[in-house]
Amino acid sequence: MTPIGRIHHITAIASAPDRNLAFYEGALGLRMIKQTVNFDDPGVHHLYYGDETGSPGTILTFFPYVGARAGRHGTGQAEEIAFAIPSGALGFWQERLAGLSLAVEGPSERFGERLISFKDHDGLMLELVEDEAAAGLPGWAAEGVPAEHAIRGFRGITLWVEDPAGTARVLTEVLGYEPGPIEGTRQRFVHPGEGLGRIVDLRATRGFWSGSMGAGVVHHVAFRAADDATQAAATAVLTPHGIRVTPQQDRNYFRSTYFREPGGVLFEIATDDPGFAIDEPVEALGSRLMLPPRYERHRAAIEANLPRLRPERTYNWSIAWGSERYWASAWA
Repeated sequence: MTPIGRIHHITAIASAPDRNLAFYEGALGLRMIKQTVNFDDPGVHHLYYGDETGSPGTILTFFPYVGARAGRHGTGQAEEIAFAIPSGALGFWQERLAGLSLAVEGPSERFGERLISFKDHDGLMLELVEDEAAAGLPGWAAEGVPAEHAIRGFRGITLWVEDPAGTARVLTEVLGYEPGPIEGTRQRFVHPGEGLGRIVDLRATRGFWSGSMGAGVVHHVAFRAADDATQAAATAVLTPHGIRVTPQQDRNYFRSTYFREPGGVLFEIATDDPGFAIDEPVEALGSRLMLPPRYERHRAAIEANLPRLRPERTYNWSIAWGSERYWASAWA
């Protein structure tokens, strides 16, 4: 196992949680692996999607604030979340997304890879990239998405930064990335070895406006640490760069430290352990609200305050188009 550096998870801000669930589970076929709350704001859901077990490198998470205003894409933000799909799966996804009346750009080519681009209902920028290695990874079969075409996890992420130099130093000197090719204003950085989440692209956005937080914007990008000692070693390397790192936070499913890299993007270093099966079995992941021990005594009040995601355990997805033409659920 590479001790540090590849993407562990990406967290974004969303609006209505039911629409978020409908899009990522219903339209993209990801598995909901955990429904819990924002540990710092338990009045808000924290929804996790990924592969069957929530493996590091597959985990996309959301803080869905009901009625949240739209964020603004801009400098100092992580943008363009790239998912890995098997070679040859692009046609399937073009047809599927077109059938959902989603505006799709491409296919196009970047650094020799074919991809399509689109946005979710909140405006979050997404990409599907054909990855030759993806076919060797297990796919989660969902309604309408056979395992052979399924999203495998993250190919990478693009960071929009005014001056890439400081961000590049953190990627190479702390997180173990190596500088790669350049196309226009974009430089690719690649983590050595194999597996998901090995790509970070730096896009120089000099003179562009600054981004602002809100629905449809990435909140932070988390990178993997094999264990606490590896996480602490990364913190020790960051300090001479003049970067302040938070104390370790226990997030139940991993332990985290946070810092803002020189380009302004919030980074996290998250441990691989203990994973998402510590409080519910793998076959039942995401089926009910899970709370950290400190909130368990407040469960009744928290559940009463949160929007309901699934009135029934058993459900079917259908296309129920309204004026905004978004995925809706038809409960069995």
